[in-house]
Amino acid sequence: MKQATRAATIAAIAAIAPQSAKASTRLRSSKAHGKTEVEALELEGMQTMDTLYPFYHTTEKISEELKRLSESCPGMSLQQVGGPERSIDVVTIRAPGSTPVNKNFLLFGEHSRELISPESGLHLVRSLCGETDLSAQAKEVLQESEFQIVVNANPVSRKRVEAGDFCLRVNPDGVDLNRNWAEEWQPSAVLEPADTNPGPSPFSEPETRAFKQLVEDYRPTTFLTIHSGTKGMYMPWAYDMEHLANRNQPQMMTILKDLDAKHCECPFGAAGREVGYSCPGTCLDYVYDKLQTPYAFAFEIYCGPEYAEDLRQRWNEKMNAEGGQFFQTSSHLASEHFKDLFADHPSSFVQVRSSKHHLASRHSNSDCFDLFNPGDASEYRGVVENWSAAYLQMAAMIAKNVKGNATARAVV
Repeated sequence: MKQATRAATIAAIAAIAPQSAKASTRLRSSKAHGKTEVEALELEGMQTMDTLYPFYHTTEKISEELKRLSESCPGMSLQQVGGPERSIDVVTIRAPGSTPVNKNFLLFGEHSRELISPESGLHLVRSLCGETDLSAQAKEVLQESEFQIVVNANPVSRKRVEAGDFCLRVNPDGVDLNRNWAEEWQPSAVLEPADTNPGPSPFSEPETRAFKQLVEDYRPTTFLTIHSGTKGMYMPWAYDMEHLANRNQPQMMTILKDLDAKHCECPFGAAGREVGYSCPGTCLDYVYDKLQTPYAFAFEIYCGPEYAEDLRQRWNEKMNAEGGQFFQTSSHLASEHFKDLFADHPSSFVQVRSSKHHLASRHSNSDCFDLFNPGDASEYRGVVENWSAAYLQMAAMIAKNVKGNATARAVV
């Protein structure tokens, strides 16, 4: 990729927060005059997701599809959490007659502009219900794994994104749901306030309170949160730039390495060290630390194809340049050698920002869409199919590990 293109990528990321904040101010003014949010956005000249990208699902269509599946899918139940104003669908699937050893909790769509995250979650549910080409793999996985899935974690803000506010990341209160968890929470935004506002206190938001209750009740073996905006596969810690998680470190790293080779070809390792920035208050660290969940991951599943190829090529170049010595001297993939990757391909999960990013000019809503989501139906299908397969493979690998550990303990 040419340097100018890389600079354009950085500029686009830097412009997103002010664009979204200004749109939110205009929306509040329009609502005060009795207009709906969709009407207000249309007055701003914004085109809707349905008009531009009809292969995506609106929030209503996601809920309708989940309701339909719950009426026919063996072992699936559907509930709503978060209260009437923030109603969030929660899917639980356990195959009848199965004996799962691995309980998987997957959280999609914390950041509303990352539309492809819930789309991949919906595709996963359809696969687990036998309605996609992954059905055979899913059926086998369900013999030893069960799932609880939040498909669309930020539905009210997603509706605004669907109406054309493609830069919006936060919830209706302006809070970043992935900075609002009680794990190294900080009272002020570490980076751009419009995008990473942690809220007035941990779990101040109805969404995060609902997620907290869900994971505490479910007690998963495996936790995964899914984002977009670059490509990366992370494990704890996100808040700590110096250390990897200790518990299950080799097992988690092996799973990331194997999944990466087949599904991503992208940076993987501890979130904070990988990007070189601290990320306080995340669900990843909270569930791993406070709930002692054995396996905890965060995946970033999409960046535009022109950026993805550059990311893959540069990553391979750096890995090959080490001649194998890197793996012999380091138990993780965090290194000064790789930090420039994240300067050119900022992480949405960690929301990378440096001083040079502030020089960027404003970008359009369409630019925001393209940074986080595939705009072509064929590419869209490829992304949801690839990552649904990755989620299933992850569950199978962890179930195998859990069974192996149980066997080892029985022998001892």
